Amino acid sequence: MNTGAGPEQSKDVLPVTPTARESVVTELQRAAGDGRLPLSDFSDRVGMALTADTQAQLAAATAGLPLAPPVGQAQTVSSIRTFFGNRRQIGRWQLPAALRIRALIGDVYVDLRDAVVNDQVIEISAVTLLGNLCVDIPEGVDVELTGFDVLGDRELRLNPVPRRPGTPLIRLRAYGLLGDVYVRTPTEGERPPSWWSWFRPSKW
Repeated sequence: MNTGAGPEQSKDVLPVTPTARESVVTELQRAAGDGRLPLSDFSDRVGMALTADTQAQLAAATAGLPLAPPVGQAQTVSSIRTFFGNRRQIGRWQLPAALRIRALIGDVYVDLRDAVVNDQVIEISAVTLLGNLCVDIPEGVDVELTGFDVLGDRELRLNPVPRRPGTPLIRLRAYGLLGDVYVRTPTEGERPPSWWSWFRPSKW
C-alpha cells in the first residue's frame, strides 16, 4: 500500500521561495489599499506570509481574503476634536495621511487596529490640555513618538517584533498639559487609561 504523500500534498509542503513570499505580501498590500483589510488584519496576514515555511502556510495568509470591500465606504476622519468631554475613534474608518487631534478637558482614544490605511507614512499631530491621549497600534506597525508633556507622563509600549513590510510608519507628534500620552499595542481586554478616573472611575 502506498502511504506516501500525494502530488497535491507534496506541493503544499514545498519550501517557500522569496519571490512567492513577496507576491503574497504585494497582494495583501493591494487588499489593504482598497479597503478589504483593516490595519490589524493586514499586519497579521503579512506576519503569516513572512514566517511561512511551506506553500500551505503561505496560502493561509490569503485564505478568505475578501474580494471586495465591505458595503459602504469607510468614513475618512482627518480631524478629531473634543472640548469638555471624551472622544473615541474606533471600529472601521479611513485613516488619512495626516490626522489632527485637539482636546481640552477630556480624553481622546484612537484605535488604529481596524482602520483602513492607504499611505506608507501617517502624520498625526496631537495637542491635549487636561486629558489623556491613548492610541492603540496593531502588532508589527512602527511608531515614531515625538513632542513633550508638561505635568504628565508618556508611554510607548509596542510588542517587540520587527516592523512588517508594507505596514505604514506612524509619526505621532504629541504635546500634553496635565495629561498622559499612551501609545501601545494593547493586551486582550485592556482599556484606555482615563484622566477622568481621578473624579469618576471607569469613565470609558
